[in-house]
Amino acid sequence: MSFKVEKINTQPFSDQKPGTSGLRKKVTVFKQPHYLENFVQSIFDTLKDCNGQTLVLGGDGRYYNRQAIQVILKMAAANGFGRVIVGAGGLLSTPAASCLIRKYQTLGGIILSASHNPGGENGDFGIKYNINNGGPAPEQFTGAMYARSREIDVYQIAVADDIDIDRPGETSLGDMTIEVMDPVADYAELMTTLFDFDRISDYLKTGSLKICIDAMHAITGPYARAIFEQSLGAAAGSVIRAEPLEDFGGGHPDPNLVYAKELVELIYADNGPDFGAASDGDGDRNMILGKRFYVTPSDSLAVLAANADCVPGYRDGLAGVARSMPTSQAVDRVAEKLGIKSYETPTGWKFFGNLLDAGKATLCGEESFGTGSNHVREKDGLWAVLFWLNILAVKQKPVADIVTEHWQTYGRNYYSRHDYEAVESDRAERLMQQLRSTVTGLPGKTFGDYQIEYADDFSYTDPVDGSVSEQQGIRLGFTDGSRIIVRQSGTGTEGATLRFYYERHEADPAKQNLDPQQALAPLFEIAEAHMQIQENTGRDRPSVIT
Repeated sequence: MSFKVEKINTQPFSDQKPGTSGLRKKVTVFKQPHYLENFVQSIFDTLKDCNGQTLVLGGDGRYYNRQAIQVILKMAAANGFGRVIVGAGGLLSTPAASCLIRKYQTLGGIILSASHNPGGENGDFGIKYNINNGGPAPEQFTGAMYARSREIDVYQIAVADDIDIDRPGETSLGDMTIEVMDPVADYAELMTTLFDFDRISDYLKTGSLKICIDAMHAITGPYARAIFEQSLGAAAGSVIRAEPLEDFGGGHPDPNLVYAKELVELIYADNGPDFGAASDGDGDRNMILGKRFYVTPSDSLAVLAANADCVPGYRDGLAGVARSMPTSQAVDRVAEKLGIKSYETPTGWKFFGNLLDAGKATLCGEESFGTGSNHVREKDGLWAVLFWLNILAVKQKPVADIVTEHWQTYGRNYYSRHDYEAVESDRAERLMQQLRSTVTGLPGKTFGDYQIEYADDFSYTDPVDGSVSEQQGIRLGFTDGSRIIVRQSGTGTEGATLRFYYERHEADPAKQNLDPQQALAPLFEIAEAHMQIQENTGRDRPSVIT
C-alpha cells in the first residue's frame, strides 16, 4: 500500500511528562486533536534514527487502543520504520511485549496501557516506550521525550487506509512491513523454558489443587486460557472473566482485595478453590491467594526467592534480588541467608533494568503487586502465578502452610499500604513539603515505644551507571526495624494519590497470627500524630487498604 506523507503543523501540550510508567491521561485528553500524535512524534524524534528499524506495538485492549494503533502505524511508516510487529487485535500484554522486543532484537516497543487504571470511554488511557532491552525507558530518555514534547511544532503521518490488525500475517505500508502476530505464542513458549509444565500439569490432574485465575476482563484472559487450561490441563472455567473488554466489564482491573472481590469471595467460600490469582489491565501485576489466605506482594517475592530451587529456570541460584524502597524488607532476610545482595530501588520497574542487564539481580518485586525476573524487563503477572504453581507442585502443601513456615524461618514482616486517591494536588504537595522540611530533625525522637533511627527523602544512586534519582519518598526508620514511608504515586490521572506504607518485623512465631491492621496500629498512630493525615488530605480514612 503506497501513501503520501503529511507534515502536520501542531502546538505543544504542557502536560505530556511521563510518570513512572509512561503517559497516562483520561481518554478524552488523548482524543484531543494532535495530542496522541505529538507524544508519538516526540518518542520518534528522541530516538533520532528510525530508518529501517523494527518496532513492537500493542496494548491491553482498553477503549481507544485500536484507534491509537492505527495512528501509530501510519506515523511509524512516515518516520521511516522498516517493520512493526503488532499483536493480533492490537493486543499485547506488557510482559509479552517485552518478550517480543528481546526475542526479535527490535529497537523498542510502544505499549498502550494505563495498567490497573479503569478503562472505557470515560476512563484512562496510557502510552509508554520500552527500549531495546525490553524494559521501560529510563529517566534520561523520558526526560528527553518530555523536553521534545514542550517544543514540538510538526509531526509526520502517512495518508492511508486503516490496516487490518485482526488476522495474523504480513502487509505493507509503503516500504514498511506490518507483521500481525499471535500475541500469546512467543510468551507462552518462553514460560515453558522456565517452569516444569509436566510437573504442574500432573499435580493439577490429581485433583489436589483446584485453581481460579481472574483475568478481570483484561489482557491476560487469552494468555491464561492458553497456558492454564490448554497447556497445563486445568479444568475448563478455571480462568474467569477471561474476555478482554474495552471497559474491563465496568470493573477496575487492579488485582487487590477490593477490586478482585469476585475472586476473593470464591477463595473464601467453603467449597472454594485452593489457589487463586488475579492480574491487572496489562498483565504485569498479580495477586496471590490460598484457600482463605491472602499473600502480600512483599511476602510473595520473599517466598519465591526462598524457594527458587524448586523451579527449573532458577535452580542454579539467584545472582541477587531487588525490591522497590516501599516494598517490605522480607526479601532482604532471604537474601542474607542465601548470601546474595539485595538492592533497594525507587518505585518504577525501569530502575530494575540496569541491575538485571548487569547480572546483579535475578528476581525483582514491588509491593504494588508486581513481581518478575530476568526473563523479560517488565513485571510479569502470569509468570508469578506459574512460579507459585511450580512451588506448590513440588512441595504439595497449601499456600497458607508455605507462607507460615516461611514466617517461622525468617520472621513475619507485618505490612500494609494505605492509599488516599484523588487528593487535591495542592494538599498532597503541601503534606510532602512539610515532611521534607522536618525529616532532618527526626532521628533520635521517640514516639511511645518507638524511636526514630533515621529519616530522609530517599535518594538512589544506580550501582551500574551512577545515575541519581532524588525525592523518591519520605522514610522514617525506627530502631526496631519498623518503617513508615510516604510517597506520591505517579500512576493516577485525577488529583494526586498519596501512599502510606507501614512495616513491622515479628520474629516470635507465637505473635505472627495477628491481623496486620492490628499489629501495625501503633505505627498508624505515629503517622497521624506527626503528619496530620486527616487534616492534610481532608479524608477520615484511606480510599484503599492493601
